[in-house]
Amino acid sequence: MKSSIILEVSGDYALFSRPEMKVERVSYDVITPSAARGILEAIYWKPQIRWVIDRITVINPIQFTNIRRNEISKKASTPKATLVKEGGSDSLGIYVDHERQQRASLLLKDVRYLIYASVHIIDSRIERGGPEVSHSQAAGKHLEMFKRRARKGQAFHQPYFGCREFPVSFELHENEEELPNPHETHQEPKDLGFMLHDIEFDQNPKTKAVKSTTPHFFRAQMIDGHISVPPLPFKI
Repeated sequence: MKSSIILEVSGDYALFSRPEMKVERVSYDVITPSAARGILEAIYWKPQIRWVIDRITVINPIQFTNIRRNEISKKASTPKATLVKEGGSDSLGIYVDHERQQRASLLLKDVRYLIYASVHIIDSRIERGGPEVSHSQAAGKHLEMFKRRARKGQAFHQPYFGCREFPVSFELHENEEELPNPHETHQEPKDLGFMLHDIEFDQNPKTKAVKSTTPHFFRAQMIDGHISVPPLPFKI
């Protein structure tokens, strides 16, 4: 059972990094479905549900800009942390002055999208140990909780466009007749190439530890500003 919402998201900058770019960060032309799902989960998420992106509408013209940012050249290592935890002698910290490097990034600027999404029920038990309810009841409950939070501008953590320094402003739309129209530059069909759809996590059923990850891609086509997102190619 699915129930849908329409959320308008906007921001000054966005960076949806292409995985084929190894050093310099280059953004996709538009927001990816996985990034859109992350925004919805920042507002409302429960382990019983999964947000499924059905469609994305690009409102503003697609514009790029270049910046250079200070980043670090490595990240904290899990094996090193385990070694220290077990009594080994090593340093856990990263010295920013020693590891700092400048990298160029190709960003999107002045972005604005409409996200059409559905609530997919994974477990119809609203609470652990609670009574079994219908999927429509469960979807309606979660949908109303999302709407209440979105109307008030509440979120579990600040949603962002790809990087935490690019925050998202959001607004819930409940009347489809009042939706903003895509910019006139989107009237011509546009092939956006292969885009990251989502990532499949292979988990251990007992410990829930992630054993492997598999990225899935789709051929994105923008028609009149609208991008139809195909169903997920893996079981939720």
